[in-house]
Amino acid sequence: MDTFRPVADNLRNAEKLVFVTGAGISQESGIPTFRGKDGLWRKYDAMKLATIDAFYEDPKLVWEWYEERRQNILAAKPNPGHVAIAELERHKQVHVLTQNVDGLHQRAGSKLVYELHGSIITIKCTVCDFKDKITSSLSELPPLCKCGNILRPDVVWFGEPLPQDVWQDAMLQASSCDVMIVVGTSLAVSPANLLPVYAKQNGATIIEVNPEETPMSSSMDLSLRSSAAKALPELISIVSK
Repeated sequence: MDTFRPVADNLRNAEKLVFVTGAGISQESGIPTFRGKDGLWRKYDAMKLATIDAFYEDPKLVWEWYEERRQNILAAKPNPGHVAIAELERHKQVHVLTQNVDGLHQRAGSKLVYELHGSIITIKCTVCDFKDKITSSLSELPPLCKCGNILRPDVVWFGEPLPQDVWQDAMLQASSCDVMIVVGTSLAVSPANLLPVYAKQNGATIIEVNPEETPMSSSMDLSLRSSAAKALPELISIVSK
């Protein structure tokens, strides 16, 4: 409880909490980050794996990488950070705006999750309207739709816009929260880095939980150098009083 002492009253009095989460919270479930010291983008060329042009140039190569990530994600389990966020719904109105595509928030029990960058578990057709969650391994790469065209992961690649309905909802939640907790993300990617700005304009308290300092640390009301799995369970004892 001492961790959050400077903003404990804000947390107790808050009616609505919004979490903005990134790869750091899922790293503790064994899912690699992208921009950390061992991040995936340091090992792979994003332009060869995460753009629509790269996909059409070599769909098998892109799918081999995504299928390996899918299997890693499907084998992972929510950690105490994910579970704590879901548990907080028993005490407060909680919305989760996540840059992650792994679905771990939903598996932990969170109900109101907005996936800003899509879902790696969901696969969609490049031509027709087919879209479905597929949790089994894919026997053929690249997988084909019943219409005969190539299927792709339902994730946002570089150069693609965020799903506009999800983004509009995310802006609304950020603009109407009492407390925003930014977890495991440096918010280096636009437009997600605007979410704390919308919250601050509403007078919200902004808390950062990240083992490393980020470019936004200095603008936070409270910046905690801690992991999500360690810090977030403490919130339950505060807001449940």
